[in-house]
Amino acid sequence: MYTTYMSHIHTEFGQHDHTASAYVIRTDFEEPKLMLHLHRKFGRYAQFGGHIELHETPWQAIAHELEEESGYMLDNVQILQPSKRLSSVVGAVVHPHAIAHVTMRHLNDKDHAHTDVAYVFVAAEEPVQPPKEGESTDIRLFTRDEISSLKEVDPMTRDIALHIFDDILPKWQAVATSEFEL
Repeated sequence: MYTTYMSHIHTEFGQHDHTASAYVIRTDFEEPKLMLHLHRKFGRYAQFGGHIELHETPWQAIAHELEEESGYMLDNVQILQPSKRLSSVVGAVVHPHAIAHVTMRHLNDKDHAHTDVAYVFVAAEEPVQPPKEGESTDIRLFTRDEISSLKEVDPMTRDIALHIFDDILPKWQAVATSEFEL
């Protein structure tokens, strides 16, 4: 059962919402490919993700956004993490390392901003299910070179994708998502 989530938590001038993004790299090809979907509202290819609700951590938000938009569940993917990372803290839950944490103006409302925390997942097979009803089904796979020249991609998505291909994939390791508490 899925809850209907609100679009924006903060609606006053100058406020911003916190969002979570999932970049999914497929490794079951000759070269890695990034999986993107055509965003329904903006008409550009972008990563999967959405708003972090008031009752969620970023990790909880990405778990449901990943499943709803891509068809992957956390136990069907691994997450890329640096080899040296903090694994526990007394009295707190340690979340996965993000590859980016950025703030940008909302495309349709320049007085509203989103602060996004982005994670990279790897998968060696197709998603276990289709995207949920109402989500974009125009999902495509792109190599690094294709992303570099793709006109219909969100510019921020392109920049982060190139960072993933060039800097994250060669250095970070794939770990089980079960290492992190929801």
